Amino acid sequence: MVLDLVVIATAITLGPLHNSAFILLLSSRRGVRQGLAFLLSWLANLIAVIACVVLLTGGQPPARHSVPSTAVIDVKLAIGLILVLYSAYRHRRPPGPHGPPRWTSLIDKASPAAAAGLAWLLQPWALVGAGAATAVDADLSTLTDWLALTGYCLLATLSLIVMEIYAVRAPAVANARLNALRSWLEQHQEQLIVTLSLLLGLWLTARSIADLVA
Repeated sequence: MVLDLVVIATAITLGPLHNSAFILLLSSRRGVRQGLAFLLSWLANLIAVIACVVLLTGGQPPARHSVPSTAVIDVKLAIGLILVLYSAYRHRRPPGPHGPPRWTSLIDKASPAAAAGLAWLLQPWALVGAGAATAVDADLSTLTDWLALTGYCLLATLSLIVMEIYAVRAPAVANARLNALRSWLEQHQEQLIVTLSLLLGLWLTARSIADLVA
């Protein structure tokens, strides 16, 4: 479970869409405040999903090879296959002039509430779903699994935490460097989405098949 959570959280934190949006927020008026609202909402969403899983399982993983256990593995397998197919779709999609989303023009006037809502909108829910399915195996009677779930939420938010701290500690330098990073992310957005979706999809698919035949 721990390794799966690390892989999923890493894929989440490296996603180009929410990182680009976050940099735009930091560059706006009251950028640090807007960024903090986005970051806290992002983290709260992850925690809420894990909390729902824990409430459903009672903090005890389902018995191995039971119907609930098999159903969870099937869900992870389905998510893995969907990610692989999605990566193939994005890779085959004909290139074209893809302008920035319409909401980018509204970021400078966004309120903290709007920034928090944007975090919910940009959450990669398929990946979050994979993390939730993995968290079903958590045994909350052990400290290790508590730490694993906490680490998952923090790792999935790590890029935002680093950029927020950078913007607070060195705003002038951070603004220039983060905008350069945003330009790079926008130029390589398709490659990043295809690569992350493919790698995580293959990982989830292989792990799920191995669990089913074990």
